[in-house]
Amino acid sequence: MLIPVVLSGGVGSRLWPLSRELNPKQFLPLAGDLSMLAETLQRSAGLEAVDPIVVCNQEHRFLVAEELRSAKCQANAIILEPVGRNTAPAVAAAALQALKQDAEAVLLVMPADHIVKDVAAFAAAVEAGLVQAKQGSLVTFGIVPASPETGYGYIRRGDQLVEGCYPLAEFVEKPSADVAQQYVTSGDYFWNSGMFLLSAQSYLDELKQFAPEMLLAVQTAFDQGENDLDFIRLEAAAFEACPSDSIDYAVMEHTKKGMVVPLSCGWSDVGAWSSLWDVAEKDASGNVAKGDTILHNTGNSYIHSNSRLVTTVGVDNIVVVETADAVLVADKDQVQDVKAIVNTLKAQQRDEVNSHTKVYRPWGSYESLAMSERFQVKRIIVTPGQKLSLQLHHHRAEHWIVVSGTAVVTCGEKEFILSEDQSTYIPLGTKHRLANTGVIPLELIEVQSGSYLGEDDIVRFEDVYGRSK
Repeated sequence: MLIPVVLSGGVGSRLWPLSRELNPKQFLPLAGDLSMLAETLQRSAGLEAVDPIVVCNQEHRFLVAEELRSAKCQANAIILEPVGRNTAPAVAAAALQALKQDAEAVLLVMPADHIVKDVAAFAAAVEAGLVQAKQGSLVTFGIVPASPETGYGYIRRGDQLVEGCYPLAEFVEKPSADVAQQYVTSGDYFWNSGMFLLSAQSYLDELKQFAPEMLLAVQTAFDQGENDLDFIRLEAAAFEACPSDSIDYAVMEHTKKGMVVPLSCGWSDVGAWSSLWDVAEKDASGNVAKGDTILHNTGNSYIHSNSRLVTTVGVDNIVVVETADAVLVADKDQVQDVKAIVNTLKAQQRDEVNSHTKVYRPWGSYESLAMSERFQVKRIIVTPGQKLSLQLHHHRAEHWIVVSGTAVVTCGEKEFILSEDQSTYIPLGTKHRLANTGVIPLELIEVQSGSYLGEDDIVRFEDVYGRSK
């Protein structure tokens, strides 16, 4: 049984301000019309494989569920990590889940935030590595380098080709430009893709040998975990105690079972804005422009507008990314340092590092339109068939005005219906709920007023999404 394992735990801080902690890059349509996660799910759908296992941060669980629904993909399991512990523990949890179904399960491990342009070539590489993986080898995919890239780690292959696979000789850290050129010229080195094909049992056996404390922590977290709606929630204390490490460092650099399949498929890990510029179609001046933009005397640049007009004049080799609450301007050759901006935002405890003005929830979304010391205006959209929790606020009252659709409102002991252009008032401290029982999205404007307007001023009494615990 071939089981795709999609790792969706990354934050993508180098793609700020589009990528935020609560809505990271794998949930964004950065390289096409679909999100990167949806494209990864579709990539696995073309293989002779069962439904995928998705491993994600618990804060992203409803985003993952919505992406699966949008992609018309049924998950084998959605495993929730209470904290990030890198790829080796995540794959171990997926392997434990897979072995409950098939003692000979083979895992196809794919990060959710990579680009693969040639899906047929990718499928052929999977077929080439499958024979070795079924025999217990730990197979990785080495990207045939298109250039002497210094932003990737490399894999050196062994000499003897075995049924489309080479023995894995060693992993090499990101090289200097001169060394990278030597690697490319030799033909013996590949970019490290971070994708793997491995027997679930073989991987756990190697993890037990090289990182026994990690395996013990993951096994405990898995055994003591619980099912929560459609999710498998790993036990928090045990998983938090787990060492954090990648598959490369924990297993692949030590194993004698490593193999590498050469792969040329238009791959990119989209690690920075320059990577998106590399893979995107450019105009005659070498520019990539997204959204509402006007460029004059501009070259070799990436310009992305998310909410308003962005114009440039007389610039070259820059990145400009605009969102409703932040703008990034950077030299295209220094975009790896965007992470330093993110670290500063974290140190200053600014909201721009966590979420956009538009925030997605399992029931729909809300967007902050205006905010001052004692009031806030939001646009709320409730998906058909969904409802918010039964809740109250200690420090704010709310006015709701329906823009379109039909709202079923609970306010205290009363339940009533609001149609387009109708409104209601929710007094401070009153239990209330909003629901959309119709077939079209419910859109309303919410005006909050009070002494404190934070999202943590909420007491939930009932919640269909398990958030009232």
